Amino acid sequence: MTEIPQATPTENTTCGFVAIIGAPNAGKSTLVNQLVGTKVSIVTQKVQTTRFPVRGIALVGDCQMILVDTPGIFKPRRRLDRAMVKSAWSGAEDSDCIVLLVDAAAQLAVKHPNGDTKATGADHKAVEDVDMIIKGLKDNGAKAILALNKIDLMKSENLLAIADDLYKEGVFEDVLMISAEKGHGVKDLRALLAAKMPASPWLYPADQAADAPVRILAAEITREKLFLRVHEELPYAAAVVTTDFTDKADGSARIEQTIFVERDSQRSIVLGKNGQTLKWIGMKSREELGKLLDRQVHLFLHVKVEERWSEDRALYAQFGLEYES
Repeated sequence: MTEIPQATPTENTTCGFVAIIGAPNAGKSTLVNQLVGTKVSIVTQKVQTTRFPVRGIALVGDCQMILVDTPGIFKPRRRLDRAMVKSAWSGAEDSDCIVLLVDAAAQLAVKHPNGDTKATGADHKAVEDVDMIIKGLKDNGAKAILALNKIDLMKSENLLAIADDLYKEGVFEDVLMISAEKGHGVKDLRALLAAKMPASPWLYPADQAADAPVRILAAEITREKLFLRVHEELPYAAAVVTTDFTDKADGSARIEQTIFVERDSQRSIVLGKNGQTLKWIGMKSREELGKLLDRQVHLFLHVKVEERWSEDRALYAQFGLEYES
């Protein structure tokens, strides 16, 4: 993570909301974690990992920024997809500043192909999603900061061509080139965002890095470990819900979570041979939860087959998503 300057509130504070939007797998969660300086959003190699807006809190001098890591914007097919996309656009509309994060490598492969690059189906999909997002910004009369991501994978002359293409769309106030993973350019982006925040008291204590109920954060950490372990075998047909969170008398925490899948075959994948996969997921999640909560954690995982879990209204409510008919 990049080093975050220390800050304390004064009477001359500024505070505002920044929406980080983009196509799935553009690197939004990685960028939010870099801007905050600690992990507030889960990161996996799967696209569409973020399902609801996660708020990270970054401090720059007298400025407090609430960074909203939104779900990826793409053409929705299912009810859950529609809810995620609507949530992303709502986060953008309610913010003081919008950052459109773009996978520059995908743009290059599709729009400026050469002997060094060959566009994949994922690249074409990413470019289509970016075009759709730009159209949405135009339709709403919104302006954004363009952050070209993954610059560590590209030559500077190629980056300039991509930046010029996108800037001509007329919706960008500024263009920055960054590597969310490596941290390159993130300090400049943080400073630019801080300069755009309105005068306002801080909304959160100086030592708070995220705004999400601990039960949801705990479920998200376990979901991250789940996808890290079975990302090739398991599709997106899985969810994690914290069903019980109890503070024990000895200061430890007892957490029970249910992993929902749609079919028996998926349950077998999550369990693994002799339960070894689930044991690994639980161990890794327990380790991170212990660090997050700064105390011992007793974690109990259950796997349940629920064919229509993605239609459960209660699940949408838990994550702050709107259930649409």
